[in-house]
Amino acid sequence: MVTRSALSATDLTASDIMTDLPALDPSRIFPTYVGSNELSPFHPCYANEQTILRLAAGRFFAHHNGDDPVAGYWALRKHAALYDVPERPVDISGPDAVPFLERLLARRIEDMNPDRGRYVLACTHQGGIFMDGIVFRLAEDRFWFVHPDGDLDTWLLAHNAGFDVAVRDPQSRVLQLQGPNSYRIMRDASSGAITKDLKYFHAGFFDLGGQRVYVSRTGWSGELGYEIYTQGDQTDCPRLWDHLMATGAPHGMVFSAMQSMNTRRIEAGILDSGSDFDSTMTPFEAGLERFIDLGKEDFIGRDALLAARGGTRLYGLRCDAAIPTGGDLVLDGNACVGTVTTGAHSPYLACGIGYVRFDSPGDWAGKTMTLQSSRLGEIACKITALPFYDHEKRLPRELPLD
Repeated sequence: MVTRSALSATDLTASDIMTDLPALDPSRIFPTYVGSNELSPFHPCYANEQTILRLAAGRFFAHHNGDDPVAGYWALRKHAALYDVPERPVDISGPDAVPFLERLLARRIEDMNPDRGRYVLACTHQGGIFMDGIVFRLAEDRFWFVHPDGDLDTWLLAHNAGFDVAVRDPQSRVLQLQGPNSYRIMRDASSGAITKDLKYFHAGFFDLGGQRVYVSRTGWSGELGYEIYTQGDQTDCPRLWDHLMATGAPHGMVFSAMQSMNTRRIEAGILDSGSDFDSTMTPFEAGLERFIDLGKEDFIGRDALLAARGGTRLYGLRCDAAIPTGGDLVLDGNACVGTVTTGAHSPYLACGIGYVRFDSPGDWAGKTMTLQSSRLGEIACKITALPFYDHEKRLPRELPLD
Protein backbone atom coordinates (compact mmCIF):
# COMPACT_ATOMS: atom_id res chain seq x y z
CA MET A 1 0.00 0.00 0.00
CA VAL A 2 1.41 3.38 -0.99
CA THR A 3 -0.03 6.61 0.37
CA ARG A 4 1.06 10.11 -0.36
CA SER A 5 0.94 13.07 1.97
CA ALA A 6 0.09 16.55 0.75
CA LEU A 7 3.03 17.72 2.83
CA SER A 8 5.11 16.60 -0.15
CA ALA A 9 4.68 19.29 -2.79
CA THR A 10 5.58 16.98 -5.66
CA ASP A 11 2.43 14.96 -5.02
CA LEU A 12 0.08 17.89 -5.66
CA THR A 13 -1.76 18.20 -8.94
CA ALA A 14 -2.21 21.52 -10.69
CA SER A 15 -5.71 21.80 -9.23
CA ASP A 16 -4.28 21.55 -5.72
CA ILE A 17 -1.89 24.48 -6.11
CA MET A 18 -3.54 27.51 -4.57
CA THR A 19 -1.04 30.22 -5.53
CA ASP A 20 1.43 31.17 -8.25
CA LEU A 21 4.42 30.12 -6.13
CA PRO A 22 7.07 28.05 -7.91
CA ALA A 23 7.34 24.34 -7.13
CA LEU A 24 8.82 23.63 -3.71
CA ASP A 25 11.77 21.32 -3.12
CA PRO A 26 10.58 18.67 -0.62
CA SER A 27 14.13 18.32 0.71
CA ARG A 28 13.88 21.91 1.91
CA ILE A 29 10.57 21.44 3.75
CA PHE A 30 11.04 20.76 7.45
CA PRO A 31 8.05 19.99 9.67
CA THR A 32 7.71 22.22 12.73
CA TYR A 33 4.31 21.07 13.98
CA VAL A 34 4.72 19.94 17.59
CA GLY A 35 1.33 18.26 17.96
CA SER A 36 0.17 14.95 16.63
CA ASN A 37 0.18 13.70 13.04
CA GLU A 38 -2.35 10.91 13.41
CA LEU A 39 -3.13 8.40 10.71
CA SER A 40 -6.81 7.50 10.84
CA PRO A 41 -7.68 4.08 12.31
CA PHE A 42 -10.03 3.80 9.29
CA HIS A 43 -7.17 4.41 6.84
CA PRO A 44 -6.52 0.70 6.06
CA CYS A 45 -10.21 0.29 5.19
CA TYR A 46 -9.98 2.41 2.04
CA ALA A 47 -6.40 3.50 1.24
CA ASN A 48 -4.85 2.54 -2.08
CA GLU A 49 -1.97 3.56 -4.35
CA GLN A 50 -3.84 6.71 -5.42
CA THR A 51 -4.59 7.99 -1.93
CA ILE A 52 -3.49 11.56 -1.25
CA LEU A 53 -3.57 12.70 2.36
CA ARG A 54 -3.91 16.14 3.86
CA LEU A 55 -3.56 17.25 7.46
CA ALA A 56 -5.97 19.16 9.70
CA ALA A 57 -6.30 19.25 13.49
CA GLY A 58 -3.20 17.05 13.64
CA ARG A 59 -5.01 14.30 11.71
CA PHE A 60 -4.47 12.97 8.22
CA PHE A 61 -7.53 12.55 6.01
CA ALA A 62 -8.16 11.42 2.44
CA HIS A 63 -8.24 14.42 0.13
CA HIS A 64 -8.31 12.08 -2.87
CA ASN A 65 -8.63 8.31 -3.00
CA GLY A 66 -8.63 7.55 -6.71
CA ASP A 67 -12.38 8.12 -6.78
CA ASP A 68 -14.34 10.41 -9.10
CA PRO A 69 -15.28 13.54 -7.09
CA VAL A 70 -18.30 14.17 -9.32
CA ALA A 71 -19.60 10.65 -8.75
CA GLY A 72 -19.04 11.14 -5.03
CA TYR A 73 -20.90 14.44 -5.19
CA TRP A 74 -23.95 12.88 -6.84
CA ALA A 75 -23.90 9.97 -4.38
CA LEU A 76 -23.95 12.57 -1.61
CA ARG A 77 -26.82 14.47 -3.23
CA LYS A 78 -28.97 11.50 -4.28
CA HIS A 79 -28.04 8.61 -1.96
CA ALA A 80 -25.37 8.77 0.74
CA ALA A 81 -21.62 9.09 1.18
CA LEU A 82 -19.35 8.12 4.07
CA TYR A 83 -16.39 10.38 4.92
CA ASP A 84 -13.42 9.90 7.24
CA VAL A 85 -12.94 13.43 8.57
CA PRO A 86 -10.19 15.03 10.68
CA GLU A 87 -12.26 17.11 13.11
CA ARG A 88 -11.17 16.59 16.72
CA PRO A 89 -13.33 16.53 19.87
CA VAL A 90 -11.92 17.93 23.12
CA ASP A 91 -13.55 16.88 26.40
CA ILE A 92 -14.17 19.70 28.90
CA SER A 93 -15.62 18.70 32.27
CA GLY A 94 -15.82 19.77 35.88
CA PRO A 95 -17.79 22.05 38.21
CA ASP A 96 -16.77 25.16 36.23
CA ALA A 97 -17.28 23.71 32.75
CA VAL A 98 -20.24 26.00 32.02
CA PRO A 99 -18.67 29.30 33.20
CA PHE A 100 -15.42 28.34 31.46
CA LEU A 101 -17.17 27.85 28.13
CA GLU A 102 -19.29 30.97 28.66
CA ARG A 103 -16.03 32.89 28.98
CA LEU A 104 -14.48 31.34 25.88
CA LEU A 105 -17.43 31.32 23.49
CA ALA A 106 -19.51 34.10 21.96
CA ARG A 107 -22.73 32.06 22.13
CA ARG A 108 -24.64 31.13 25.26
CA ILE A 109 -24.00 27.63 26.60
CA GLU A 110 -25.71 27.37 29.98
CA ASP A 111 -29.21 26.88 28.49
CA MET A 112 -28.17 23.83 26.43
CA ASN A 113 -29.88 20.55 27.23
CA PRO A 114 -27.87 17.32 27.47
CA ASP A 115 -27.34 15.55 24.14
CA ARG A 116 -27.74 18.74 22.17
CA GLY A 117 -25.20 20.43 19.92
CA ARG A 118 -24.65 24.09 19.12
CA TYR A 119 -22.48 25.80 16.49
CA VAL A 120 -20.19 28.25 18.28
CA LEU A 121 -17.48 30.83 17.69
CA ALA A 122 -14.48 31.59 19.85
CA CYS A 123 -13.19 35.13 19.33
CA THR A 124 -9.93 36.86 20.08
CA HIS A 125 -9.75 39.80 22.46
CA GLN A 126 -9.69 42.03 19.35
CA GLY A 127 -13.01 40.55 18.12
CA GLY A 128 -11.59 38.37 15.36
CA ILE A 129 -12.72 34.78 14.89
CA PHE A 130 -10.20 32.49 16.53
CA MET A 131 -12.07 29.25 15.81
CA ASP A 132 -15.48 27.78 15.12
CA GLY A 133 -16.84 24.37 16.03
CA ILE A 134 -19.73 22.48 17.57
CA VAL A 135 -20.22 22.09 21.32
CA PHE A 136 -22.12 19.04 22.58
CA ARG A 137 -23.42 18.77 26.10
CA LEU A 138 -22.90 15.17 27.24
CA ALA A 139 -23.90 15.84 30.88
CA GLU A 140 -24.57 18.79 33.17
CA ASP A 141 -20.85 19.36 33.73
CA ARG A 142 -19.35 17.68 30.67
CA PHE A 143 -19.01 18.97 27.10
CA TRP A 144 -17.24 18.14 23.86
CA PHE A 145 -15.89 20.98 21.75
CA VAL A 146 -15.47 19.52 18.25
CA HIS A 147 -13.14 21.71 16.21
CA PRO A 148 -11.90 21.53 12.61
CA ASP A 149 -8.32 22.75 13.01
CA GLY A 150 -6.15 25.15 14.97
CA ASP A 151 -4.51 25.48 18.38
CA LEU A 152 -7.54 24.83 20.57
CA ASP A 153 -5.59 22.96 23.25
CA THR A 154 -3.23 25.89 23.75
CA TRP A 155 -6.14 28.35 23.80
CA LEU A 156 -7.93 26.34 26.51
CA LEU A 157 -4.75 26.08 28.56
CA ALA A 158 -4.13 29.82 28.25
CA HIS A 159 -7.57 30.72 29.63
CA ASN A 160 -8.36 28.06 32.25
CA ALA A 161 -6.79 29.83 35.23
CA GLY A 162 -9.31 30.12 38.07
CA PHE A 163 -11.70 27.54 36.57
CA ASP A 164 -12.18 24.08 38.09
CA VAL A 165 -12.18 22.15 34.82
CA ALA A 166 -10.45 19.15 33.30
CA VAL A 167 -9.50 19.21 29.62
CA ARG A 168 -8.62 15.94 27.91
CA ASP A 169 -8.46 14.28 24.53
CA PRO A 170 -11.11 11.52 24.31
CA GLN A 171 -9.23 9.98 21.34
CA SER A 172 -12.41 10.03 19.30
CA ARG A 173 -12.16 9.73 15.53
CA VAL A 174 -15.08 11.01 13.47
CA LEU A 175 -16.99 9.67 10.48
CA GLN A 176 -19.60 11.67 8.61
CA LEU A 177 -22.44 9.80 6.91
CA GLN A 178 -24.24 12.34 4.73
CA GLY A 179 -26.99 12.34 2.12
CA PRO A 180 -30.75 11.85 1.76
CA ASN A 181 -30.53 8.10 2.53
CA SER A 182 -28.43 8.62 5.66
CA TYR A 183 -31.40 8.32 8.03
CA ARG A 184 -32.40 4.91 6.68
CA ILE A 185 -28.79 3.71 6.89
CA MET A 186 -28.40 4.89 10.49
CA ARG A 187 -31.76 3.42 11.43
CA ASP A 188 -30.72 0.03 10.06
CA ALA A 189 -27.18 0.26 11.47
CA SER A 190 -28.61 0.88 14.96
CA SER A 191 -31.25 -1.87 14.67
CA GLY A 192 -33.97 0.76 14.77
CA ALA A 193 -32.66 2.68 17.81
CA ILE A 194 -32.00 5.83 15.77
CA THR A 195 -35.38 7.26 14.81
CA LYS A 196 -36.61 10.56 13.46
CA ASP A 197 -36.83 11.74 17.05
CA LEU A 198 -33.10 12.46 16.71
CA LYS A 199 -33.57 15.97 15.35
CA TYR A 200 -31.13 18.42 13.77
CA PHE A 201 -28.25 19.11 16.20
CA HIS A 202 -29.47 16.39 18.60
CA ALA A 203 -27.07 13.66 19.71
CA GLY A 204 -26.69 10.60 21.92
CA PHE A 205 -24.98 7.25 22.49
CA PHE A 206 -26.13 4.39 20.29
CA ASP A 207 -25.15 0.80 19.55
CA LEU A 208 -23.92 0.33 15.97
CA GLY A 209 -23.17 -3.28 15.16
CA GLY A 210 -22.49 -4.12 18.81
CA GLN A 211 -20.35 -1.04 19.54
CA ARG A 212 -21.37 1.98 21.61
CA VAL A 213 -20.57 5.27 19.84
CA TYR A 214 -21.74 8.86 20.05
CA VAL A 215 -23.94 9.98 17.14
CA SER A 216 -25.06 13.49 16.24
CA ARG A 217 -27.37 14.68 13.51
CA THR A 218 -24.94 17.18 12.07
CA GLY A 219 -22.50 17.47 9.19
CA TRP A 220 -20.44 19.63 6.83
CA SER A 221 -22.42 18.98 3.66
CA GLY A 222 -25.68 20.92 3.74
CA GLU A 223 -27.50 17.59 3.38
CA LEU A 224 -29.31 15.38 5.86
CA GLY A 225 -26.53 13.65 7.74
CA TYR A 226 -24.98 12.20 10.86
CA GLU A 227 -21.60 12.22 12.55
CA ILE A 228 -20.28 9.16 14.34
CA TYR A 229 -17.75 9.59 17.14
CA THR A 230 -15.64 6.60 18.14
CA GLN A 231 -14.78 5.95 21.79
CA GLY A 232 -11.01 5.63 21.70
CA ASP A 233 -9.64 2.14 22.33
CA GLN A 234 -13.14 0.88 23.10
CA THR A 235 -14.06 1.08 19.39
CA ASP A 236 -12.93 -1.51 16.85
CA CYS A 237 -12.78 0.91 13.93
CA PRO A 238 -12.41 -1.58 11.02
CA ARG A 239 -15.36 -3.55 12.43
CA LEU A 240 -17.45 -0.38 12.66
CA TRP A 241 -16.45 0.55 9.11
CA ASP A 242 -17.44 -2.84 7.73
CA HIS A 243 -20.80 -2.64 9.52
CA LEU A 244 -21.57 0.79 8.06
CA MET A 245 -20.46 -0.13 4.54
CA ALA A 246 -22.52 -3.33 4.56
CA THR A 247 -25.56 -1.50 5.92
CA GLY A 248 -25.20 1.40 3.50
CA ALA A 249 -24.62 -0.58 0.31
CA PRO A 250 -28.32 -1.39 -0.34
CA HIS A 251 -29.06 2.32 0.03
CA GLY A 252 -26.48 3.39 -2.57
CA MET A 253 -23.87 4.61 -0.05
CA VAL A 254 -20.26 4.97 -1.16
CA PHE A 255 -17.04 6.04 0.53
CA SER A 256 -15.85 9.36 -0.82
CA ALA A 257 -12.77 11.47 -0.28
CA MET A 258 -13.18 15.06 0.86
CA GLN A 259 -13.29 16.76 -2.55
CA SER A 260 -16.95 15.90 -3.11
CA MET A 261 -17.95 17.19 0.32
CA ASN A 262 -15.93 20.36 -0.22
CA THR A 263 -17.93 21.16 -3.37
CA ARG A 264 -21.20 20.61 -1.55
CA ARG A 265 -20.23 22.66 1.50
CA ILE A 266 -19.35 25.60 -0.77
CA GLU A 267 -22.81 25.38 -2.34
CA ALA A 268 -24.29 25.30 1.17
CA GLY A 269 -22.37 28.38 2.34
CA ILE A 270 -20.47 26.45 5.02
CA LEU A 271 -17.21 28.20 5.88
CA ASP A 272 -13.80 26.67 6.53
CA SER A 273 -11.94 28.03 9.54
CA GLY A 274 -8.54 29.44 8.67
CA SER A 275 -9.10 29.68 4.92
CA ASP A 276 -12.49 31.34 4.38
CA PHE A 277 -12.20 33.35 7.60
CA ASP A 278 -9.47 33.90 10.17
CA SER A 279 -8.67 36.06 13.18
CA THR A 280 -8.47 39.19 11.02
CA MET A 281 -12.25 38.99 10.42
CA THR A 282 -15.05 39.63 12.89
CA PRO A 283 -18.21 37.48 12.93
CA PHE A 284 -20.00 40.43 11.30
CA GLU A 285 -17.57 40.47 8.39
CA ALA A 286 -17.89 36.70 7.93
CA GLY A 287 -21.69 36.85 7.95
CA LEU A 288 -21.83 34.89 11.22
CA GLU A 289 -23.26 37.54 13.53
CA ARG A 290 -26.30 35.37 14.32
CA PHE A 291 -23.96 33.10 16.29
CA ILE A 292 -22.83 35.76 18.78
CA ASP A 293 -24.82 36.82 21.84
CA LEU A 294 -23.81 40.34 22.79
CA GLY A 295 -26.32 40.18 25.65
CA LYS A 296 -24.05 37.64 27.33
CA GLU A 297 -21.53 39.30 29.64
CA ASP A 298 -17.79 38.90 29.81
CA PHE A 299 -16.94 36.57 26.95
CA ILE A 300 -13.60 37.05 25.21
CA GLY A 301 -13.93 39.62 22.44
CA ARG A 302 -17.25 41.10 23.60
CA ASP A 303 -15.96 44.64 24.14
CA ALA A 304 -14.30 44.68 20.73
CA LEU A 305 -17.44 43.33 19.05
CA LEU A 306 -19.62 45.96 20.72
CA ALA A 307 -17.36 48.61 19.20
CA ALA A 308 -17.04 46.89 15.80
CA ARG A 309 -18.90 48.15 12.78
CA GLY A 310 -21.16 45.80 10.92
CA GLY A 311 -21.04 44.81 7.28
CA THR A 312 -20.19 41.60 5.44
CA ARG A 313 -16.95 40.95 3.58
CA LEU A 314 -17.52 37.32 2.60
CA TYR A 315 -19.73 36.51 -0.39
CA GLY A 316 -20.21 33.83 -3.00
CA LEU A 317 -19.33 34.18 -6.67
CA ARG A 318 -20.53 32.33 -9.75
CA CYS A 319 -18.58 32.07 -12.97
CA ASP A 320 -19.80 30.34 -16.13
CA ALA A 321 -16.43 30.28 -17.90
CA ALA A 322 -13.98 29.36 -15.13
CA ILE A 323 -13.57 27.63 -11.79
CA PRO A 324 -12.43 30.12 -9.12
CA THR A 325 -9.22 29.17 -7.37
CA GLY A 326 -7.99 30.26 -3.96
CA GLY A 327 -5.80 33.33 -4.43
CA ASP A 328 -7.55 34.58 -7.57
CA LEU A 329 -8.36 38.29 -7.47
CA VAL A 330 -11.75 39.94 -7.96
CA LEU A 331 -11.80 43.28 -9.78
CA ASP A 332 -14.40 46.04 -9.77
CA GLY A 333 -13.45 47.84 -12.95
CA ASN A 334 -9.68 48.13 -12.76
CA ALA A 335 -9.53 48.06 -8.97
CA CYS A 336 -8.80 44.89 -7.02
CA VAL A 337 -11.47 44.66 -4.30
CA GLY A 338 -11.27 41.06 -3.07
CA THR A 339 -9.60 37.66 -3.09
CA VAL A 340 -11.04 34.21 -3.70
CA THR A 341 -10.66 31.88 -0.70
CA THR A 342 -11.90 28.64 -2.30
CA GLY A 343 -13.62 27.39 -5.42
CA ALA A 344 -15.02 24.36 -7.22
CA HIS A 345 -17.18 23.32 -10.13
CA SER A 346 -20.77 22.80 -9.02
CA PRO A 347 -22.36 19.88 -10.88
CA TYR A 348 -25.80 20.99 -9.65
CA LEU A 349 -25.47 24.63 -10.69
CA ALA A 350 -23.36 23.75 -13.75
CA CYS A 351 -20.88 26.57 -13.21
CA GLY A 352 -17.82 27.53 -11.23
CA ILE A 353 -18.53 28.71 -7.68
CA GLY A 354 -16.46 29.99 -4.80
CA TYR A 355 -16.13 32.47 -1.97
CA VAL A 356 -14.62 35.93 -2.23
CA ARG A 357 -13.31 37.85 0.75
CA PHE A 358 -13.66 41.55 0.00
CA ASP A 359 -11.15 44.05 1.35
CA SER A 360 -13.94 46.06 2.97
CA PRO A 361 -17.57 45.41 3.93
CA GLY A 362 -20.23 46.38 1.43
CA ASP A 363 -23.44 45.46 -0.33
CA TRP A 364 -21.66 43.40 -2.98
CA ALA A 365 -24.38 40.83 -3.78
CA GLY A 366 -25.87 41.03 -7.27
CA LYS A 367 -22.93 42.85 -8.84
CA THR A 368 -21.10 41.63 -11.93
CA MET A 369 -17.32 41.82 -11.52
CA THR A 370 -14.17 40.41 -13.07
CA LEU A 371 -12.41 37.28 -11.85
CA GLN A 372 -8.69 37.52 -12.53
CA SER A 373 -8.18 33.79 -12.96
CA SER A 374 -4.66 32.43 -12.52
CA ARG A 375 -5.48 29.94 -15.28
CA LEU A 376 -7.68 31.74 -17.79
CA GLY A 377 -7.13 35.45 -17.32
CA GLU A 378 -10.00 37.89 -16.79
CA ILE A 379 -13.48 36.32 -16.70
CA ALA A 380 -16.87 37.82 -15.79
CA CYS A 381 -18.35 36.65 -12.49
CA LYS A 382 -21.50 37.34 -10.49
CA ILE A 383 -21.39 38.08 -6.75
CA THR A 384 -24.08 36.38 -4.67
CA ALA A 385 -25.19 36.07 -1.08
CA LEU A 386 -24.56 32.77 0.69
CA PRO A 387 -25.63 30.02 0.50
CA PHE A 388 -26.02 29.44 -3.23
CA TYR A 389 -29.33 27.64 -2.59
CA ASP A 390 -31.40 26.18 0.27
CA HIS A 391 -31.29 29.38 2.33
CA GLU A 392 -33.67 27.87 4.92
CA LYS A 393 -31.54 24.70 5.38
CA ARG A 394 -34.42 22.49 4.37
CA LEU A 395 -32.26 19.62 3.10
CA PRO A 396 -30.45 18.84 6.40
CA ARG A 397 -33.85 18.92 8.10
CA GLU A 398 -35.14 16.31 5.62
CA LEU A 399 -37.48 18.77 3.90
CA PRO A 400 -37.83 19.15 0.13
CA LEU A 401 -36.45 22.21 -1.61
CA ASP A 402 -39.11 24.75 -2.54
